[in-house]
Amino acid sequence: MVVASPTPVGPDRIRPTGGLLPVIDLSRRRSHVTDRILRACEEFGCFKLVNHGMPRHVVANMEAEAFVFFGQLEPEKRRAGPPDPLGYGCRNIGLNGDTGEVEYLLLHTNQASINQRSKTISKDPKKFSCIVREYVEAVRDLTAEILEILGEGLRLKDPKVLARLVKDDESDSVFRLNHYPSLLTSDNGEGDDNNNNNNNSRDMSSEESGYCCVNGDGGLKGVIGFGEHSDPQMLTLLRSNEVLGLQVCVGEGLWVPVSPDPDSFCVLVGDALQVLTNGRFVSVRHRAMTNPYKSRLSMVYFGAPPLPARIAPLPETITAQRPSLYRPFTWAEYKKTTYLHRLSHSRLDLFRAEEIVVDDEENRITELNSI
Repeated sequence: MVVASPTPVGPDRIRPTGGLLPVIDLSRRRSHVTDRILRACEEFGCFKLVNHGMPRHVVANMEAEAFVFFGQLEPEKRRAGPPDPLGYGCRNIGLNGDTGEVEYLLLHTNQASINQRSKTISKDPKKFSCIVREYVEAVRDLTAEILEILGEGLRLKDPKVLARLVKDDESDSVFRLNHYPSLLTSDNGEGDDNNNNNNNSRDMSSEESGYCCVNGDGGLKGVIGFGEHSDPQMLTLLRSNEVLGLQVCVGEGLWVPVSPDPDSFCVLVGDALQVLTNGRFVSVRHRAMTNPYKSRLSMVYFGAPPLPARIAPLPETITAQRPSLYRPFTWAEYKKTTYLHRLSHSRLDLFRAEEIVVDDEENRITELNSI
């Protein structure tokens, strides 16, 4: 059990969701879906996906196993840690001083790795491994489908080139379970049922839940569970229980809470996809907030290419008017850079290329180093 020590959020602006984030129905006509997903990635860097075809029992089984793991006593959970970065971690995020009111389990999607890790995670490692494998395979296929749709929308010569990166047997994709205990949970667990996301805590409005805690004078202030960051991979598919907490940044200091819906996925563009599309798609910054009364669980798949894969703007995204914005690098190189910096670091700035700026008035070209 993790008992939170509240860390108030600064004076950020919070805007109710109010239909701002696109909700895309994957069962609609392909051309309609392609257009909607393309625009969502360009304008917001994220969207909610419904009618996605993920079997409900696959999702339910994975969530149940996650709650069983996080419901164990701390010594039992620590058998799966410390994170290296894979494994169980609590509060400390990475090696550079980032902390949050979260405990997590990070797994590589390689089946051999899952099998090995399961021995320290579950009392029934074979069952746990099987459930994780089933979930990972299903969410990987969904991720590949979205990337193929994006390839079609970008009019790539090979529309499946992006999808193949995450479906590759050597893909470096990872799967993360995040558990955010309620802020009012006591040491003996009273006030929150970590093994049941449908507990009988009092109902709250969206204005109260997801980003507030009770302070000394009875007021409500935000508490960060997982700090502001962008995901370094290509595409993230996040599913959470019925507790608000995820927020995405849609402007300077303007955060939008993403309403929880267990039947949908929140899809987020990552840094690698921003580079591959030459900045056409936006790697969205986001964060997770704790809840005063209910624990929140998120299950997050990070679709990544193989370590040796070359990451650079695709030829179809480069024009005379929009030259390459990034220098080529491998996924392994970028991943290493990610581990060297704090969560909030703008890592992509380190990989920007020399931009060609055209001065129409004097019809001359000037090279500027944008780093």
